[in-house]
Amino acid sequence: MTETLVSAPRPAPGRRFSFPRLEESLFWLTVASGSVVFIEPAPYDLLILVTIGVWAWRGFSIHRTVLPLVILLSAWTLGGFIGLIPYWNEPDPSLYMYNTLYLSITCLFFAFFLYQRTTRRLQLLFSAYIVSCVIAGAAAILSWVANFGLEELQSAERATAFFKDPNVLGSYMIIGFLALTQRLLLGRMKHWWIELPSLGLVAAGLFLSFSRGSWGATAFALAMMVGFLIVTADTRRMRRRIVTGAAAVLMMVAVGVGGALSVDSMRTSFSERVSLGHDYDEGPDGRFGRQVRSIPMLLDRPNGFGPLRFRLTFSLEPHNSYINSFASNGWLGGFSFIALALATGFVGFRLCGRSHPYQRQAQVLFPAAFVYFLQALQIDIDHWRMFYLSVGAVWGLEAARARWLATGGAPPLAGTTTAEPRAQII
Repeated sequence: MTETLVSAPRPAPGRRFSFPRLEESLFWLTVASGSVVFIEPAPYDLLILVTIGVWAWRGFSIHRTVLPLVILLSAWTLGGFIGLIPYWNEPDPSLYMYNTLYLSITCLFFAFFLYQRTTRRLQLLFSAYIVSCVIAGAAAILSWVANFGLEELQSAERATAFFKDPNVLGSYMIIGFLALTQRLLLGRMKHWWIELPSLGLVAAGLFLSFSRGSWGATAFALAMMVGFLIVTADTRRMRRRIVTGAAAVLMMVAVGVGGALSVDSMRTSFSERVSLGHDYDEGPDGRFGRQVRSIPMLLDRPNGFGPLRFRLTFSLEPHNSYINSFASNGWLGGFSFIALALATGFVGFRLCGRSHPYQRQAQVLFPAAFVYFLQALQIDIDHWRMFYLSVGAVWGLEAARARWLATGGAPPLAGTTTAEPRAQII
């Protein structure tokens, strides 16, 4: 297998040492802090920069399988900066594009990071993400307890926990909900006395966000995961267990929702949210009408409107990341984002359907990434941190699968303390 070196400084011999525990600890803290983002910069933003620096200092490998992700994210971001040129002196559009660049880098980091020592790093990823979801779920519940007076954790009778938007809170919970549910279905809840209450907290946080999009995305992702588990189950007995467990989860959710709706305030909020029609959605001046009206205009503008300029034209955000990609990033960015969705879908279905050591983890991460791309049809997801995490993780697992195949299907190591090679493309 040929290797192509890319530029990266080799540390001096006297300064080169191995510190996997520091790297792992930073990674765990970064992911665990992902649900605390109501301040800017968030702890996640600071920690991930430190983590990337420590990881890059040791050296890393880039499998050629990940190159499509690199190209598509680069083209998407480049399109945005091209569209920014006429408005370079305006602070908000510039900051928007710098955030896009930063988040794209984090996506690549997750892909590159999970390619090496995949089993161990997946354990850290899921452990930290579940903890972050439990923290968010507990905060969401507290925000509904009047005696605590935590109005800052609640917005318009919808819990936000430590997020700014209840919709982001609800969608953030998807990976944690799927991960804990999968353990239940596969009988791997070794510490069930902790994990079952954790699942309850995560589900409560998801419910209290009163986000229709998040509810629908979670249900769709859960159906995808259960379907993958059934199709790839080794025995009929395991299939029966999965089906029975899925039915039990649905029953628990139904009981929990029924109990919550016995509270008048929750029942009122639920009734308002499940209504399909809202004034801000309907009519030519609703968000869907404005999206339709924007399409002919974008067909005449190769560079789009420019970052954050859709709202100046229509007095409203796009609430559709595909339209926003064309509006903010031009044709280059818009088609790149569509290609990213299609390519990630192709890679993800292959990851979940074929046998390899990381199949079960992929059956959590890919359904989450898939429904984020679906949610992009009705909300702006292009600055959601968990979107970049899930997409990067999917591509990282695909690179790890390709490496596993290249080694003849050798069993993966749970972890190793050996130093990684210098930056290289394999």
